[in-house]
Amino acid sequence: ADTLSVSFIDNQVCEASLKGMDSTNDLAVIAVSLGNISSDTLSSISTAVIGDSDSLKVGEQVVAIGNALGYGQSVTTGIVSAKNRQLDDNGQAEEDSDGVNLIQTDAAINPGNSGGPLVNMYGQVIGINSAKIAETDFEGIGFAIPISDMRAMVQDIIDNGSVTNKPYLGVTAGTVNMQMSQQAGLSQGVCLYA
Repeated sequence: ADTLSVSFIDNQVCEASLKGMDSTNDLAVIAVSLGNISSDTLSSISTAVIGDSDSLKVGEQVVAIGNALGYGQSVTTGIVSAKNRQLDDNGQAEEDSDGVNLIQTDAAINPGNSGGPLVNMYGQVIGINSAKIAETDFEGIGFAIPISDMRAMVQDIIDNGSVTNKPYLGVTAGTVNMQMSQQAGLSQGVCLYA
């Protein structure tokens, strides 16, 4: 995007700036200068209360808030269907993926809801709506990034402009096939390259 803007509940729109992002986790932090927000708008803003996604239980009711399909604010309800789900790089469910653990919900997560909060019944933000799987074989399944996993990432983005605390081993795995084994005198299997 060339520009960012934030629309508030009273329809005031303010220009925003990008503080930083992490595309791996589909996460960005934006800011609006307080000087650009009218006093009427400021008086109607409430600060979201952050909850504890680690204490979530499967079956708990949740609310997904967003801007579904760009029509304006929308709210859908559902339950926590599962915890610690993972998606591969193509957005397909994969338990062995090295991606972030996700909260699975049956609350409708439609295009435009991404980035909106997933809220528990106490009004606490417990996740950030992130992804949806939609295929003809089943109803859409929604996912949210757990807020407990995001807190350190968000602070890192605010402090450094990106998530800097990413573990990195620095090796690549390769297969030693029969031909390589015979040529190099190695056992067949996996070889790690530094």
